[in-house]
Amino acid sequence: MSSQNLSESEAKRFHYWQWRTILATMIGYSLFYFVRKNLSVAMPGMEADLGISKASLGLFLTAHGLIYGLSKFVNGIIGDRVNSRLFMVVGLLLSAACNIFFGFSSAVVVFGIVWMVNGWFQGMGFPPCARLITYWVPPKELATKMSVWNASHSIGAGLVVVLCGYIMSHFGVDMGPGREHTGAWRWCFYIPSAIAIVGAVGLWFSLRDTPSSVGLSELPGTGKKDTRDNSAEFRRFVREKVFLNPIVWIIGIGQFFVYVMRYAILDWGPTFLNQEYLVSIKGSTWMTAAFEVAGIAGMLLSGWVTDRFFGGRAARVCVLCMVLATVFILLFWLLPMPPLAMTGLLMAAGFFIYGPQALGGVITANIVTRRAAATAIGFTSLFAYASTIVSGWGLGLLVQKYSWGHAFAALCVVGLAAAVVFALLWKTKVHGYDADPRADEAQK
Repeated sequence: MSSQNLSESEAKRFHYWQWRTILATMIGYSLFYFVRKNLSVAMPGMEADLGISKASLGLFLTAHGLIYGLSKFVNGIIGDRVNSRLFMVVGLLLSAACNIFFGFSSAVVVFGIVWMVNGWFQGMGFPPCARLITYWVPPKELATKMSVWNASHSIGAGLVVVLCGYIMSHFGVDMGPGREHTGAWRWCFYIPSAIAIVGAVGLWFSLRDTPSSVGLSELPGTGKKDTRDNSAEFRRFVREKVFLNPIVWIIGIGQFFVYVMRYAILDWGPTFLNQEYLVSIKGSTWMTAAFEVAGIAGMLLSGWVTDRFFGGRAARVCVLCMVLATVFILLFWLLPMPPLAMTGLLMAAGFFIYGPQALGGVITANIVTRRAAATAIGFTSLFAYASTIVSGWGLGLLVQKYSWGHAFAALCVVGLAAAVVFALLWKTKVHGYDADPRADEAQK
């Protein structure tokens, strides 16, 4: 079934609810970033105000990322069996509650525990979005509309760092360059939490679960007839095509390196710019937001280039992107420039980092086919968020013991490693549908 098979009035209703669902989940998922990436901007204030070391701050990021990756995988399984609207709203409210508690705390141990719990609730954000979009968007439209939805990552991260930059600049006590308004860091948790709570209420009234919940027919392949996928045959298919598939493991390792670079800049960028070059917190957050904005453009363009010039071979685009991302990270490190020029280099790096970040899921889904795409993407996400061991605790410890220069040298090595890993997939076939007749039927 597609909108063409519906009456004119039904098609209009379906189109309305389809875009309402896409936009509502985009806003909702962006708000998960409001109560997740706010820590990145608060860290300089916490370091100055409470004397917390960079290694400890990095450990928060690492613990959060590891729990988040595991939660995303587990909650992906749960999310397929529960009401997506309720699941997403509850997750956002619980994450906001963790942030409020975090803001009232002062003990390092409490910070660590609360941020780990927050990581689990954060994992309740993506699964319902993925499920809802699959239920509301036909397969032939999924790639285009999913790429639009993916912009929610960068929108949320970019907006929250700018918001928290203003908070850090206008609240608290001015402690001088590099330590400005340190008492403001608590408000980086209170204000985004309040916004998230209001957004959760709006999400509850904006979202519905599936087309049948508003009196519309379900898309084919999303109803109860798919219970065949609970069979022993399907479990064997998943085991062979996902967990024992070397291509999936290579993609996961590649995503590990990509996410190290992405989160290193997003999490440590404001601290580095503020402490190393004495850029104001407000200025450093705008620069980090520009990195995210460029990432949106890179993500959309890389998908178009993959189909237009590389015949769908996304791994080849990933190789080129990671080499160029490494070049711009190297230039950013070696060539201190005025803030505007440095912002340009950050944007160039973001442009090329976010292409592979998005294309990793495309390669995975095409190789394992629709039958196991959700499981495979959840599996590679475990690698992606294991990256916080390096981007969080690892880089924090490296800077604390040595220097920012050592950290940037490590990032350049990581970027080249990503290019090498994706190069292993240079001759990999575009998709796996020809190897599975049932999956080929689903594709059609």
